[in-house]
Amino acid sequence: MSTTTTQSFTITPLRYALGAKISGIDMNRPLTYTQWKQLQAASNQYHVLIFQSQSLSDQSLFDFATYFGDVFIPPADVPVLASDAQGNVPSVVPVSNKQGGHTGNVELHPHIDHLWTPRPSKASFLYAVQVTQDGGQTTWYNLQKAWEALDTKTKKQIAALSLVTYNPFLNEPGEQRPLYRDNNIPTKGKGYLHPLVLTHPESGKSSLYLSADTEVEIPELDNVAGKALIERLRVHTFSPEFAYQHQWQVGDVVWWDNRSTAHARSPFPSEQIRDLRRVSLAGSRPV
Repeated sequence: MSTTTTQSFTITPLRYALGAKISGIDMNRPLTYTQWKQLQAASNQYHVLIFQSQSLSDQSLFDFATYFGDVFIPPADVPVLASDAQGNVPSVVPVSNKQGGHTGNVELHPHIDHLWTPRPSKASFLYAVQVTQDGGQTTWYNLQKAWEALDTKTKKQIAALSLVTYNPFLNEPGEQRPLYRDNNIPTKGKGYLHPLVLTHPESGKSSLYLSADTEVEIPELDNVAGKALIERLRVHTFSPEFAYQHQWQVGDVVWWDNRSTAHARSPFPSEQIRDLRRVSLAGSRPV
């Protein structure tokens, strides 16, 4: 794929399964309608957009992100990253191992943000304030390509199936939950039903819609068949052939589509600081 130059910025596709670099956009400046439309089209095409050398306040990150939708607000009784005791979530979330941050320094396996909520976020913007020397990379996976690479028999088998994902933020620290629902272990909280194969509301393309290590179940299948299918799909989906790994630099902003990607974080030394800011955008109920 070749570089595309619009009237006001340049799109350079990455040589990976997804992603493009955007140059010529200063997020502190207002967008024109043409820029807005072209960036939205680029997001639908490349799924992950990378803006470099930005210098943003929390407010300017919020202002830019909300050109593309309203901020994600979960129900008060459905905890997510950064929820307080009353269920409130800040519009700009500190994704940081600094005091007051929320994610520590451990590995985070491939996941889709807010998948366990009734209306998961449609997209996220993540801005790098401080980065580590070692580790801390983010890897994105193209869930549309993962679907396209399945054989016809598997596509027919799973096209109409549903997936219930249970909320990992209800678990106690260090608690090990099964990766597939175990009828002998009570669930925690309510699981929300979404399609296993999601149709993107803007592009119309299909994606596998699952995370790597949250507790799930497929209501249409018995536990033995459901567990075997999910294990197989997870191995297939979170493969390097569908991935791009990003090495963060201060000033990077990455905008990704939660309806067509999952993402993971590499671990990093606890004595190093990784400080990023995230704005997530409200989505509709998946179909």
